[in-house]
Amino acid sequence: MAGRINDDDVKAVRDAVPIDAVVSEYLQLRNAGGGNLKGLCPFHDEKSPSFHVSPAKGLYHCFGCQEGGDTVDFVMKIDHLSFAETIERLAAQAGITLRYEEGGYTPGRQQGERTRLVEAHKAAAQYYTDQLDSPEAEIGRRFLADRGFDQDAARHFSVGYSPAGWDHLTRFLRGRGFTDKELILSGLSQEGRRGPIDRFRGRLMWPIRDIAGEVVGFGARKLRDDDNGPKYLNTPETPLYRKSQVLYGIDLAKKEIARTNRAVVVEGYTDVMACHLAGITTAIATCGTSFGEGHIKILRRLLMDNSGSEVVFTFDGDAAGQKAALRAFEDDQKFAAETSIAISPGGMDPCDLRLAKGDQAVADLVESRTPLFAFALRSIVSRYNLDTEEGRIAAVEEAVPVVAAIKDRGLRDRYAIRLVGLVGITSQAEEQAIVRRVRGLARSRDDRALQAPARTAARGATGSSAPAPTAPQQRGPALNLRSPARMVERELLKLALQRPDLVAPTFDAYGADEFTAPPYAVVRQCIQEAGGVSAADGNYTARIMDSAPDDAIRSMITELSVEPLHTRREPDLAYAGEQLVRVRIAAVDARIASLEGAARRCEFQNDHDGAATVHKEAWVLQQYGQSLRERGATAL
Repeated sequence: MAGRINDDDVKAVRDAVPIDAVVSEYLQLRNAGGGNLKGLCPFHDEKSPSFHVSPAKGLYHCFGCQEGGDTVDFVMKIDHLSFAETIERLAAQAGITLRYEEGGYTPGRQQGERTRLVEAHKAAAQYYTDQLDSPEAEIGRRFLADRGFDQDAARHFSVGYSPAGWDHLTRFLRGRGFTDKELILSGLSQEGRRGPIDRFRGRLMWPIRDIAGEVVGFGARKLRDDDNGPKYLNTPETPLYRKSQVLYGIDLAKKEIARTNRAVVVEGYTDVMACHLAGITTAIATCGTSFGEGHIKILRRLLMDNSGSEVVFTFDGDAAGQKAALRAFEDDQKFAAETSIAISPGGMDPCDLRLAKGDQAVADLVESRTPLFAFALRSIVSRYNLDTEEGRIAAVEEAVPVVAAIKDRGLRDRYAIRLVGLVGITSQAEEQAIVRRVRGLARSRDDRALQAPARTAARGATGSSAPAPTAPQQRGPALNLRSPARMVERELLKLALQRPDLVAPTFDAYGADEFTAPPYAVVRQCIQEAGGVSAADGNYTARIMDSAPDDAIRSMITELSVEPLHTRREPDLAYAGEQLVRVRIAAVDARIASLEGAARRCEFQNDHDGAATVHKEAWVLQQYGQSLRERGATAL
């Protein structure tokens, strides 16, 4: 039975690993003001950043999908890990030795499944790297040398060699304590007639790492003629490895991609190596599959989807390469980035090009890129005989929907006119007709896109009789919590959570009844139970979280802790005073309205003494409200 990780060690791990350092391994973060950072949410598709990170609080929150929490929650969610696996991974990064209450300091088999598989891959990668120096691996070293890669290049990319015997790696990993079940599950071994055998034998090995830098699989290249397997053999689909969700070289390229706002997509492992060695350090490649939706999501988070970013595809100049480029075009609209294609005139891939003409030729290839729209149009038009009327009509029929799919209206019109030129149409009337057709198709597409959410909402409104949950039970805040009448309460709570020093000690004298939204009143109560803003220290946010009655309120506390303050200047005592006064004035006005209603009821019942007493109390509050309006925070 797995031992429980010591609570003190869990706390040490939470404190030791900065949330911004962890999150930035997966997406690009930019300044959001107030000490916070923002980026594209990794948990849902979006085009503008709504994912906020507060390094000071150690929290994140997405205002689009309402996901939020601390560093541990983020890693659990994004990598689908258990709590124990997450703590083990973060502890390893921080150099913290964990204690297990039933097993001392050595986790052994108490570790989670994913952690064990990652460790097996890490050990296998080192084993393969070491084997590249063996006499048997001479054929692998010669393969690399023939393609212009020396020992330093092999070490930089951790290229290795798998011995040709049946079970060398299997026996090695058994000696490290891994079970046969773990080796089969990891994809490093496979079932043989007498037990597990190595999956990769006698091949050159490239470790495939995820965006966090962990080895999750391998790509293996055939070296010998008597090897009857495919030229390239990859790790099968496993709990760690999903080929549609990994990009070779992303661990090496991610920082440069984020810095330069450019990614270069090539076709193979040696192409990535050649590009990086030639100075194109944003190069990545898919692993035995076409570039698809999962790969797009990885790049969008790094490129921040801004219009100044660029994705450059390089493909062989043969028919297969051009077909791959056109498949990439189908996904182009999922990027806000400009998308281009670079095809070597001689049909050479980057590895062959570097070998034949040097590093500069690889750099020149990338710089000679063509916008993917233009390439797609030329490819379509080239398939038809434009010397005939029938050929020109057919080319236009196929190309018009492609042009209409361009999201940018100005670019769309320019490509419609370019299509006219490519086909060779000289009639102004025909040119105008094609532009109108393109615009009409684009409008129809946009209308369908706008109507789809409305239809979905209508089905939801009529298809269920279940009552709507009240605000405290919702995962995220109800829309009315952001109404103008309640935004001032929200702003004051954000100050109390993010800058307690600015509202102390006045905030602690505010009662929960001064917050008109029930969830805000509960958050105010949580702050009070945590000792109030006057007791804010390093554990202040954690104490407030512990005081929350349910997950909905905990989510709201996280959200309020990272949401930017609505001020363009640095928040100061004056700004905090404004919010304190506005909340108090709203509470005073609400109380006055209540008293005036009570006075009317007294008068209706001929209780003139009662009415007079109520009117007097209301008058005192009116004077207080006037003082607040005139003197501001000094009247509190």
